[in-house]
Amino acid sequence: MAVKIRLRRMGAKKRPFYRIVVADSRSPRDGRCIEEIGYYNPISEPVEIKIDDEKAVKWLKNGAQPTDTVKDLFKKHGVIEKFEEAKKA
Repeated sequence: MAVKIRLRRMGAKKRPFYRIVVADSRSPRDGRCIEEIGYYNPISEPVEIKIDDEKAVKWLKNGAQPTDTVKDLFKKHGVIEKFEEAKKA
């Protein structure tokens, strides 16, 4: 089973709000997820990003693959650096 860390779209029409979720790669975008690890609101000023670092690093260690957008959010939030440090230790 391939596990992905990806965005689930929420919010109203033309007002997107995203939750960062861990889900089976075969499930639909807004379908069932394994765990929610944060959220991303691109509409607000400033842009809101909240990620549970411990959960994100745990899933990355277990082999979950982030999508390109989530990988960029992780880099901005510093999760990738924490994952690299955890791999070295």
